[in-house]
Parts: sequence; structure tokens; C-alpha cells
Amino acid sequence: MGKTVVVYQSRYGATKRYAEWIAQELSCDLLNRREIGAAALLPYDTVIYGGGLYAGGLAGVDLLTKNYAQLRGKHMVLFTCGLADPADPENVDHIRQGLNKALPPALRESAEIFHLRGAMDYSRLGPVHKTMMAMLHKMTLKKDDASLREEDRQMLDTYGKTVDFTDRAAIEPLIRYVQSL
Repeated sequence: MGKTVVVYQSRYGATKRYAEWIAQELSCDLLNRREIGAAALLPYDTVIYGGGLYAGGLAGVDLLTKNYAQLRGKHMVLFTCGLADPADPENVDHIRQGLNKALPPALRESAEIFHLRGAMDYSRLGPVHKTMMAMLHKMTLKKDDASLREEDRQMLDTYGKTVDFTDRAAIEPLIRYVQSL
């Protein structure tokens, strides 16, 4: 496994919670993306990066994408955190499509990627995210009921409320993968 670090960028706390759990399980360092630069990652053999999903992108992943030449050769593990249920293959396909646009091919091909389900407290959302969720809610309400996916129904049921899908057991595949390195 070598020397390992977990780096995260979390806006509302779910990604940070997962990052803390992963660092505890692996007994490794934990760094906040907002407090470091790429040089902080150079001493590590394995870099685990986690960020929230926002409009198809992975928050803070530019730390890796802009500095990939320096980080090449390290074991790269990414985890996304969002409301979409990763047990639904359609959701995973949608997440991967967004990542395909955000990640350079070399990073995308060399990194192992995991998807974890997050949380949302509507009362804590910033104005931009509140507006985006309001637009999504409005668009979903206009859909024909028969065409709604389970994700759509959950969003409609929980809109404006606090939901938390974080689950410590969900990190197990990532932990096993890193331990196998």
C-alpha cells in the first residue's frame, strides 16, 4: 500500500465524513483540498481524492488534473459523493459521463473510481445550489408520472428537507482496493 493520503473537498460535510472514515480505516493522513497544493501530495504513493458532484463535475479535482504530470506514477483513487444512488447503473453511467469530460484521459484510465451516496440539508444550501435544486424540482414536476425514475420520486419526496444517505459500510470496496495495492 505504501504511504497513503486522503484528500477531500467538501462543501456541506458528507464528503468530509467519508474522507474521515477512509483515513481512519487506512490509518493514513487526511488533508483538506482547500489547504494544500500539489507539492503536499508528492511524498505519497497512493492518493485518494474525494469531492462532491456538482453539475457533472467533481469539486476540487483540478488539484489532480492540473498537476497530473507531477503525480503520474502514483496510485490514484477517486471517490465521488452525491445524492444519486450508485446502486443504479444509470446513475453511475451519468456520473461517469460527467467525469469523462472533467478528467484527462490519462488520469481517467489510471485512477480507480468509486461512487458514494451523500446527504443534503436544503436549509444549508447556498443561493446557487438552491436555485439549481429549485429548477430541477420544477422540471421533474413537469415530467409524466410514468416516466419518473426512483431517483426522481425520491427527489420530489425529499425536496426542501434534510436527507442523509451516508453509510460507513459503503467505503468497504474502496478500502479493500487500497489495501490490495
